[in-house]
Amino acid sequence: MTVNTPLCFRGKKILAPMVRVGTLPMRLLALDYGADIVYCEELIDIKMLQCKRVVNEVLETVDFVAPNERVVFRTCERERERVVFQMGSADAERALAVAKLVESDVAGIDINMGCPKEYSTKASMGAALLSDPDKIESILTTLVKGICKPVTCKIRILPSVEDTVNLVKRIEKTGIAAIAVHGRNLCLVFFVCFLERKKEERPQHPVHCDVIKAISEAVSIPVIANGGSHDFIKEYADIETFEKATAASSVMIARAAMWNPSIFRKDGFCPLKDVMQDYIKYVLRYDNHYTNTKYCLCQMLREQLETTQGKKLHAAQSTQEICEVFEMCDFYEEITAIFEAKKTSLETKTQDEDDQMEDPDVIKMAVRFDKREYPPQITPKMYLLEWCRKEKHPQPVYETVQRPLDRLFCSVVTVAEQKYRSTLWDKSKKLAEQAAAIVCLRTLGVPEGKLCEGENHLINKRKRGDQELLISRDHGEDPAEPSHKKANFIEDTSDINVLKM
Repeated sequence: MTVNTPLCFRGKKILAPMVRVGTLPMRLLALDYGADIVYCEELIDIKMLQCKRVVNEVLETVDFVAPNERVVFRTCERERERVVFQMGSADAERALAVAKLVESDVAGIDINMGCPKEYSTKASMGAALLSDPDKIESILTTLVKGICKPVTCKIRILPSVEDTVNLVKRIEKTGIAAIAVHGRNLCLVFFVCFLERKKEERPQHPVHCDVIKAISEAVSIPVIANGGSHDFIKEYADIETFEKATAASSVMIARAAMWNPSIFRKDGFCPLKDVMQDYIKYVLRYDNHYTNTKYCLCQMLREQLETTQGKKLHAAQSTQEICEVFEMCDFYEEITAIFEAKKTSLETKTQDEDDQMEDPDVIKMAVRFDKREYPPQITPKMYLLEWCRKEKHPQPVYETVQRPLDRLFCSVVTVAEQKYRSTLWDKSKKLAEQAAAIVCLRTLGVPEGKLCEGENHLINKRKRGDQELLISRDHGEDPAEPSHKKANFIEDTSDINVLKM
């Protein structure tokens, strides 16, 4: 497929992918100071495949949200043409599925082949891939053929220059747009195809500019030099020095940018206080979690962590407390008020749209399901299913939608061609379905199983079923019960498609 993005990897200054650092506030700050391209932190393919894409209208972002409601990846329009999504993967099909999930919101896709950390290598990802060129070729070829955005990868050098160059030449043939090379050695020892031991060169070891140069001269695709923060890059002018020493097309900066993102600024560093305040402004603007914010600010303070300000930062337990440390309380209050007003406005607008689009034939009540009001393992859905079978109606059909604004759920249940729903939105699909069942049962005047209703016939049926089972076992009979009988006492838990409103 043809690459249809203007993203180019020649003559660029790039923010490297860094775990816990490469989140949206840091990426935007790097762009402000002059970075041309920014990589997000490595995100694992399996975790991303569990996420759903949500448009956050309050923050004006696109969020990829895990089942536990945690935002795994957040991006915005400002960086859409300049952010590269880096993933950890050891499977071509999974990598392609993730790439397709995020493709429309990023400028490129990168596969991490250089991370030496155990969480990555034990799953055959990261640097473990360097010992399996066939798998590398499979993943990269699948991505290049399967998506429209440029594909890159990031590697470490092998113990032998010749082996490294040969690997990169093979990688080049997959059709990738560029390759980032961390110029430190990673020795991997494998026994019977299992990783038994690893030894890596740490940042204090010198970066091998000669190896990166040999790679740059051996291939025609852009080579992005990485690993120069310790030896070369102390200020902006050093970026060009490192680029010349490696004959690379571009330079990727990690630790020097983590310590002070204004390393990308042509006019020199900004005062660290201003940098940290600029970072906090993005933190507030994009609702960054305080633990991640705290980590990044600690990396910037470094030797100042033992100062009074550093100790206060270390003790902070919320974004508000972090703002107090950096004398930004007024800005915190201002941004908080703006977002609360925006959220209220959007909620009002959404409710008005709901009212206008509401089907007049749907019977509505303002109810919620509270499991404390019901016996264990007894729910309104069970009672409704039992009633439908007794009256010889088709079983209830639930249609559930999720509201993008706040990710709450509402369910409509259809029984005997009549629809019912609660006007209150719930935090989960299951709760929304139970609320819809309650509306239906109350409209029909049918018991819903609450503790206050007295004797519960479903509980009695369960008890009788248990007694019959015990008697059958005592007489040596087959305890298995016909499935159509069991269904009368078991809540229907079949998956319901969640439709996006």
